[in-house]
Amino acid sequence: MYSRNRVHKLSTVPWLMRVDASVGPHQPVDFESAIQCYVMVRLSVELRRGSDNQAVPATLLSLTSKHIEDFTVRWRPPLEEASQEDKYWDWHFKQRLSETRDNHETYAIECDGETQGLMALETQQHRSVLAPSEPLVYVARLSAAPWNRRQIQDPPIFRRVGTLLLRFSRIRSLALGYKGRVGLHALPNAEGFYERRNMMRFDFSADVYVDEDEPLAYFEYPPYRR
Repeated sequence: MYSRNRVHKLSTVPWLMRVDASVGPHQPVDFESAIQCYVMVRLSVELRRGSDNQAVPATLLSLTSKHIEDFTVRWRPPLEEASQEDKYWDWHFKQRLSETRDNHETYAIECDGETQGLMALETQQHRSVLAPSEPLVYVARLSAAPWNRRQIQDPPIFRRVGTLLLRFSRIRSLALGYKGRVGLHALPNAEGFYERRNMMRFDFSADVYVDEDEPLAYFEYPPYRR
């Protein structure tokens, strides 16, 4: 699915989480091999336990039916109870898109046998606000499990779920030759999260709405600079 001549050597990116490509947990990763084929993505990452900030091994991998079932059975009831804005997101539809279209990708983070986070990317047909001629990776969906959200559970079971997924979107941007550019529209409750991750905010975009009349703030990462 990915052109080899557009893949960067990502093992030199210093802000990246420690990962491996289905090898021993402390062996160096060959990112070029790991990113070449979407269906083979399986990377070791580290979350932080919310109670004591201890590192906990986890896995970032391609979305499967197990993750969708976890969202439906384990996530949705507490999301509905807490009136979270992403409670009815259709991850099964996103998975189908990723299986049938080259420009859609879906990922999950697993830890302790549970799905901890989900993300859907669109890798074509989106342009940068900062540089309109330049393409970027668009984060169509990014969601953490309800027990990893401070507004539902404080302290959360795990921290850094959303941060790691967002960093991985920049990895994909680098791998595709987009220089780390990433864009997204944020749900109102998530705006602070993206601001704290130093994304640039734009409030003029009114092409995506909540409840049909509320514009979503747009956020973008500029090119990554070493």
